[in-house]
Amino acid sequence: MAEERKAPPSNMPNIGRPGGGPGGPMGARMNAQKPKNLGKTIARLLSYIGASRAILIALLVLVLVVTAADIAGPALQGAAIDTIKIVDGKFSVDLAEMRKYLILMGVIFAASALVTYVQGLLSAKLAQNTVYRMRKDLFGKISRLSISYTDSHRHGDMMSSMTNDVENVSNAISQSVSTLFSAVITLIGVAVMMLYFSPLMTLIALVTIPLTVLVSTNLAKFMRKYFTEQQKLLGKLNTHVEEMVSGYRTVVAYGKEKSAVEDFADSADKLRKCTIKARVFGSLMGPIMNFLGNLQYVLLAITGGVLMVKFSHLPIGAGITPGTIQSMLLYSKKFTHPVNMIANQYSTIMTALAGAERIFAIMDEPNEINEGKTVLDGDKMEGKIVFDHVKFGYVPDKPVLKDLSLSVSPGQKIAIVGATGSGKTTIINLLMRFYEPQEGKITIDGVDIARIPKDNLRKLISIVLQDTVLWGDTIENNIRYGKLDATHYEVKRAADTAMADHFTERLPDGYNTVLSEGGSNLSQGQRQLLAISRAVLADPRILILDEATSSVDTRTEMNIQKAMINLMKGRTSFIIAHRLSTIRDADVIIVLKDGMIAESGNHAELIKKGGEYSKLYNKQSAGLVT
Repeated sequence: MAEERKAPPSNMPNIGRPGGGPGGPMGARMNAQKPKNLGKTIARLLSYIGASRAILIALLVLVLVVTAADIAGPALQGAAIDTIKIVDGKFSVDLAEMRKYLILMGVIFAASALVTYVQGLLSAKLAQNTVYRMRKDLFGKISRLSISYTDSHRHGDMMSSMTNDVENVSNAISQSVSTLFSAVITLIGVAVMMLYFSPLMTLIALVTIPLTVLVSTNLAKFMRKYFTEQQKLLGKLNTHVEEMVSGYRTVVAYGKEKSAVEDFADSADKLRKCTIKARVFGSLMGPIMNFLGNLQYVLLAITGGVLMVKFSHLPIGAGITPGTIQSMLLYSKKFTHPVNMIANQYSTIMTALAGAERIFAIMDEPNEINEGKTVLDGDKMEGKIVFDHVKFGYVPDKPVLKDLSLSVSPGQKIAIVGATGSGKTTIINLLMRFYEPQEGKITIDGVDIARIPKDNLRKLISIVLQDTVLWGDTIENNIRYGKLDATHYEVKRAADTAMADHFTERLPDGYNTVLSEGGSNLSQGQRQLLAISRAVLADPRILILDEATSSVDTRTEMNIQKAMINLMKGRTSFIIAHRLSTIRDADVIIVLKDGMIAESGNHAELIKKGGEYSKLYNKQSAGLVT
């Protein structure tokens, strides 16, 4: 039913996919996607995280404890070193004092390790609680989206939002919340401790920070082009492989194996060269950052040594001891570490926020309109359907149906034929209220379907499609989808009516046979019979058969035709078919052309008329048209 639904590409917002380059951490950082509205996305994501407020507060408290213990470490280590002294040329150690500091350090580090473990558990729980709510809300939204939205957006994008984007958010929360909070606390705490020990040495330590930012920013800008090109080439290579595999029969049939291999080799070679450049330049970041860190370390060591030896009698050198220098050296490492932590989390955070923005974009889509309060009782319903001067187009200025009027009597069997794009499937889409007419109205038993709640309307109608949808469940449960509270006897009776019982009973597990994805362990005809069984069980007042036999052989088609005859008894039925031989017994055959009814009548009347239907039927009978 997809041939006439497609909206134009311009109406299809491109929900992009999460990035992350293959060139290692730096490659990922080069390609990190950014959300379009950063502030709004962060605020909304925080509202989801905040739903687990108790866990979040406990996590932040533990992070604070671990960070405080980490900050205390260098100070205690420095104090322990200063218990070693040389007095009057004699070496002395205050063992009691040193033992106190060492025991304190051991207790703190052991407690920190335990708290870190609990912190990891809380991070995981916070992440999973958050994404559980997001997945639940997103799936709930998808189930309420209009058919027009799902028709005009790539299904792979929505599936990727449910899987990849949500997973990226999960990873970011489990890794980044505690990391960022720890980084900020560490920066503040370390800065305070460094200023406490020596303002001058702190100033020396800060000298390399602007240099680090300048170098990393310019190097990242230089490398970005290589990682971007790498992503493009990788996408091209993947596309080439996918086309080769999916179209392998065509490639072999035309003898194009050699050219396909040559094209692949050319693309792979370009990717190889670009990847080498990306990796080489990407690997420069680590050594450069290490050099700048070591430069800071050396400058601090020299400054501390000079202050202790040459200026101990002045205020700037007062209190500088070997322990102080050691503490400052350790703090300098800890000062640059949070900066690196934040930088390393940049890609994860930006990718997660971009993914969250795509998730929220789907959540913000309007729900399917379900206006209408007139509920029809299926048991009392007659089934008279009228299309009254209906006009509709998927694109407003390009109507598919033009002033279509059609009256269908209760229990009548209506066949709709016409060329692709003539509006056959559109009639069904409007009857099901997948779309709303732009002009005119459709009534059932005199009630405008716009006044009937959609869930009520769709319970009165069953569709059997060309592409049968079956779930990875038992045959019985697949049939029961038409009526979830049906008993086994009712399921079996429906299958018997649809002529599906005979092949089902021959299967080793019978009705308990579990179907593979899409029912691929059954033949096309068997899948169709199960779909008809499902429709029989639903016991609809209106039945739609959309190309239900177009993909099966003649013998299977005869079995399906018999099943459909049983199904259509006493129901108002619409049949869409390309094979005109399957609709000869229809009460009325409607021939559509350019969105209008070109002619109508039963098979004999239309053949006698010698119009569009007669020409098409004669061509099919002669084997000229299928």
